[in-house]
Amino acid sequence: MAGNGTPHHPQVGAPDPERDTSPIMGGGLEEQAVEPNVGDGKVCYFNNVPFPIGEFVLSGSEVLRCEAPGVWVREGELPSWPGPTR
Repeated sequence: MAGNGTPHHPQVGAPDPERDTSPIMGGGLEEQAVEPNVGDGKVCYFNNVPFPIGEFVLSGSEVLRCEAPGVWVREGELPSWPGPTR
């Protein structure tokens, strides 16, 4: 993985077009029917690395959350991101 991220969210860097990365959505996933383009929908991939549903990662300063069916949802950007809403 690229960089350290935060103690709780790994830094994954930028998507590499040569590697498998699940779709990245802008939010409002419930409004859209989305099919994962990689894997079986039980994990999200970022540059060939699998992450479980519910996992948060950093792509640069952008916070992404893995959501069923295996897509990334943009949660915000650091440092303004307030943290998980769980």
